[in-house]
Amino acid sequence: MKTPTYPPEAPKDCALCPRLVEYREAVAVKEPDWFNGAVPSFGDEAAELLVIGLAPGVTGANRTGRPFTGDWAGDLLYATIDKFGFSKGTYAADPGDGLALTGAMITNAVRCVPPENKPVGAEINACRPFLLSRIEALPKLKVMLCLGKISHDSTVRALGLKLKDHPFGHGTRYEVSFGGRDYLLVSSYHCSRYNTNTGRLTAEMFEDVFAMAREAIG
Repeated sequence: MKTPTYPPEAPKDCALCPRLVEYREAVAVKEPDWFNGAVPSFGDEAAELLVIGLAPGVTGANRTGRPFTGDWAGDLLYATIDKFGFSKGTYAADPGDGLALTGAMITNAVRCVPPENKPVGAEINACRPFLLSRIEALPKLKVMLCLGKISHDSTVRALGLKLKDHPFGHGTRYEVSFGGRDYLLVSSYHCSRYNTNTGRLTAEMFEDVFAMAREAIG
């Protein structure tokens, strides 16, 4: 297995991406009480499921400091996680709500909030070593569930696989090997308000992908 050159979590004041640092600091001037930093992963270090999102939302995770917490995408994600038995406690869109994930962890392909929720290629590439190290640091990991194409593509690249052999699509599933271990890689349209409001992603479609993950884990 390749030795990680980065820790699984980026430092809160990560300075790898100048554009993201500038944006993060600009938000902090307006909202100094927000988290305003590289958002750490949330969940169980014994996770068998790793949910990989895109990046923190400016008024969601960038505000609260917990992935998918405080925005619409989190409402759907955490409700679905609970339905499939990967959490205990009650999600209240607040990192102090006492919610705990069981057998699951949530992370992001890009750890800092990007302007307009759109990281550029260089930023995705710069953050990928943290994603790789996060994957390698989970000894019981069986399933990676990617939310959206950027997450999917970055994960495929992190695992040293070819995108042409593993194209993104809602409900795609690939059995992959990395570092002497076997994983199931499944993907979904991102659970953003835009996708759910337009009907591109329904709650039923989202649950279908989580059902794949739960079946693979057992």
